[in-house]
Amino acid sequence: MTPALVRTTALARKELAHLRRDPQMLAFALVLPVILLLLFGYAISFDLDRIPLAVVDRDQTAQSRALKQRLTAGKLFVEIARASSTEAVEPLLRRGVARAALVIDADYARHVLRGEPAPVQLILDGADNSTAAVALGYATALARAEIPAPPVLPVEVRARALFNPGLRSAIFILPGLMTFILAMVAVMLTALTVAREYERGSMEQLFATPARRLEIILGKLGPYFVLGLVQVLLVLTVGVALFGLPVRGSLTLLFGVASLFLLAMLGQGLLISVVTRSQMIASQIAVLSTLLPSLLLSGFIFPISNMPLPLRILARIFPASHLVSALRAILLRGNGPAEVASDCVAIAAFFGVALIVTTRRFRRTVGA
Repeated sequence: MTPALVRTTALARKELAHLRRDPQMLAFALVLPVILLLLFGYAISFDLDRIPLAVVDRDQTAQSRALKQRLTAGKLFVEIARASSTEAVEPLLRRGVARAALVIDADYARHVLRGEPAPVQLILDGADNSTAAVALGYATALARAEIPAPPVLPVEVRARALFNPGLRSAIFILPGLMTFILAMVAVMLTALTVAREYERGSMEQLFATPARRLEIILGKLGPYFVLGLVQVLLVLTVGVALFGLPVRGSLTLLFGVASLFLLAMLGQGLLISVVTRSQMIASQIAVLSTLLPSLLLSGFIFPISNMPLPLRILARIFPASHLVSALRAILLRGNGPAEVASDCVAIAAFFGVALIVTTRRFRRTVGA
């Protein structure tokens, strides 16, 4: 072993000893990711079901009852009230008792039997526009199914959903959720390392050793990098076991991309720690610099393509958007290295810049 490697290994062992003596930090690193995954995984869902529905049936025929039964046969709509008029429905919508109302006119059956457009009104609570849009599309499709089709159709449409046949929102959000958890925990862990040394006064002892700046930085990153890989394994195992997350691609490629992302996040946290030299300020900056990019600018919840151009550029700077893209490509589509190469390059570039800036900012002096 070269002298530089010996010094770096010794510093890594020192940092590992700090971790072993700090059970709260270990709990934060290993238990918190699983708790966050369980909370967010079960709490965040874009799947809609059990929408309260009020019904106004002015026709009272077999056809109108069939339409109502077809609409409430699935899990999306649940009939909670029947009213005699549209005016009686509005108070239910205002109080939030009902989120939608089905109004069937008196001539519905006559129009259906004649093959004419049948008057059906669906009133929706537009305060929640996403729920209203999904409910409208579902109800429209069911209502049209009741109308007899012409004998000959010029086009036959068959829809098939690839990579997520059940269209489960959990499958869609889990890669983004994994990114958010890894980013938060990795940056928070390393953001406190150098700042803690400065606050405890032990940084002077490090400066007295022959270890160089880069060796000190790599020695501090090493244990947290290994801990981060354990986090990846934990989060992936929970996602597969509890949420049915598919793993269609290579696990080796997945851990390779996750390792790059961990290095980038650890480098970001270490840079924050070196610049601030205060655990309180470092923790605040760490939360702000990971929470917003990981949640809002990563494609986790909102598509990046729908953002304004300045935000799209900003989103591509942060590694979170690239890891979300790579995880969805590997886990859901089964893509290989060629499809995630650009994301890997972007993440590696972020880590390189963070490491260079951290090394230059890390001076062998105790004063600022």
